[in-house]
Amino acid sequence: MVKQVVYILLCLLPFVEAGGQDAKDRRRFDYFFYEGLNLRSVGKYDAAFDMFTHCMSIDSTSSPLLYELSTFHMQLNRPDKAVEMLKQAVKYGDGNFTYKIAMATILRNQGMYGEAVEAYEELVADYPEKMELYYYLADALTQEGGIAGAIDTYDTLESIVGMNEGISMQKYRLYNMLEESDNAFREVEKLAAKFPTESRYPIIIGDLFLEKGKTEEAYESYRKAYAIDPSNPYYIVAMANYYEATNDKAAAETQIRNALVNDKLDIETKVGILSRYILRLQQSQKETENATTLFETLIEQHPEENELRLMYGGILLSNGKLEEAKFQFQLVAEMEPGNAEAWQRLLDVSLKIQDSKEIIRICTKCIELFPDAAEYYFYLGIGYYQEENYEKALEVYKEGIVTVPADNKELKSVFYTQIGDISHQAGQAEDAYAAYEQALELNDKNVLALNNYAYFLSLANIDLKKAERMSAQCIKLEPDNATYLDTYAWIFFKQGNYTLAKFYIENALKKDSSNSSELVDHYGDILFMSGNKAEAVIQWKKAKEMGKNSKTLNRKITEEIFIDDETTK
Repeated sequence: MVKQVVYILLCLLPFVEAGGQDAKDRRRFDYFFYEGLNLRSVGKYDAAFDMFTHCMSIDSTSSPLLYELSTFHMQLNRPDKAVEMLKQAVKYGDGNFTYKIAMATILRNQGMYGEAVEAYEELVADYPEKMELYYYLADALTQEGGIAGAIDTYDTLESIVGMNEGISMQKYRLYNMLEESDNAFREVEKLAAKFPTESRYPIIIGDLFLEKGKTEEAYESYRKAYAIDPSNPYYIVAMANYYEATNDKAAAETQIRNALVNDKLDIETKVGILSRYILRLQQSQKETENATTLFETLIEQHPEENELRLMYGGILLSNGKLEEAKFQFQLVAEMEPGNAEAWQRLLDVSLKIQDSKEIIRICTKCIELFPDAAEYYFYLGIGYYQEENYEKALEVYKEGIVTVPADNKELKSVFYTQIGDISHQAGQAEDAYAAYEQALELNDKNVLALNNYAYFLSLANIDLKKAERMSAQCIKLEPDNATYLDTYAWIFFKQGNYTLAKFYIENALKKDSSNSSELVDHYGDILFMSGNKAEAVIQWKKAKEMGKNSKTLNRKITEEIFIDDETTK
C-alpha cells in the first residue's frame, strides 16, 4: 500500500527540466529525502528506496543521497552499484570522512585491494591522527600482496603510538610471510627488551621456539618468564606444552595438576589453564584421555561449577565415552533446569545413540522449559517417528511449526518436509504431496523435499514429468549425491527411458559411499529392462548379499524376472 501511495505522489509531481536547481527543487528534494530517512527508520525499506530513487531525478550530485542509496544496493547484493554510488558521494562530498571511509571499506570487503589501498593512503594523508586507518591500510596492502608496504605502515604507526604487542605481533606475522624469520623473531625480542617486567613476552618467545622444534631454547625462555612472575598461569600451560613436546606426558600432567590444586588461582583461571591445555592437545592431534583425570581433580574441588561439568562432558564425548558424558550433562540439567546448553548436549548424545525414548523424554521436558524453541518439536517428532508412532509425530510437527518465526522460511520448509515424509510413511499420500508443495513454496531449493516428492510420485507412477523436473533440480543443486542420482535414474526407468536410467544409476553407484543395496537392486532392475538379464540377476544377488532382504528381491532372483513392487526409501 505504501509503495502505491509513493507511486501516485511521484506521478502527481510536475515535470522538472534538466539543468540547475531552484529553491522549489531544493524544497522538493529535501521533502522526499527526509521522508525517505523517516521511512527507513521505521523499517519501510521499499518505500524509502522509492523516495531516494526519486530524489536522484532532482539532484544526482547529492552526497548524502548517494551514500544512502549505496547502503540499499549493498543490502540488495549489488556491490558494484554500491561502489559506484560511493565513488560519486566522495566526488561531490567535499572531503567528507564518512563517505571516504565507507568507500575504502567496501572496496576492501569486495576484494578490490588496489583501489582500497589508494583510498586508505589518501585517508591516512588527510587524517594522520586516526590510528585505525593505519591498520586498515596495512590489511589492504597485505591482501594485495604488498607485505613490505604493510610492514612500513606498521612501522609508521609504531613511531606514532610507540611499541606495543599488537603491532609487533602483526609485523612478526608479516615477516614470516616473507620468510624473514630473523626479522620476525627480532620483533618479539624487542618487545621483551622494551618491557622486561612482563613475563608474557618470554613465554611468547618460548612458544615460538617450541613451534620451530627448538625445545632447549624454549625451556630457557620459559625459565626467564618464571623468574619474572612464577604465578603467571600462562607459564604453567607453556611448561605443560613443553613437556608434551618432549614426550614427558607425566610431567605435563603434573604441571597442570599443580595449577589445579593451587589455592592462589581462582576457578576461572584454572578452567582457562585446563581449556588451553586441552586445546593444545587437540590442535597437535594428541590424545586427550589424560585430561579426564585433570577434570575429575577440578570437579572434586568445585562440584557446583556446571560450566566445568559441561566441558568435562565434551571431553568424554570426544573420547567416545557416551554414557559418562551423558551423566555429566544430565547432572547439569538437573541442577540448573534452565541451562539450554546442558539439555542440547544431552539431546545430542541421545540422537547419536538413537535412543528414541530418551529423545522423547528430553524434548518433552525442553518444550515445557523453552516453549518457543522450535528445534525441540523437530527432534521430538523424530523420536516418535523412530517409535513408529506416526500419528503422534505428525501432531508434534503441526504444533511445532507454529513456533517457527514467520521470517524463517527455510525451517518452516523443513517442518513441512518432515510432515510429508511421515504422512507418506503412514499411507496418507495426498497429505504428503500437499505438505511437500508447502515446503517447496517456502523454499524451492529444499533438496530433500524435491527428492522425496519426486521419488514418491515415481513410485505411484503419476505426474512423472513433474517428478523429473524436481529431480533434475536436485541434481543441479547437489550433482554428486548418490541418492538423488538414484531417484533421477528411477524416474527415467518409470518412463521407459532405460538408456538415461542406466547412465544415472551408474553415476549414482560411482558416487555412493554408503554401499547401498537399494541402488544395486535398482541397477539390476534397469539392466533387466535394458535387455541384460544375466547381469541383472548378478546385481540382484549382490544386493541380497549386501543385506537387502525382501520377498520381491527373492522372487526376482529365483524367477529371473523383474517384478515391480518397490518399497519406499
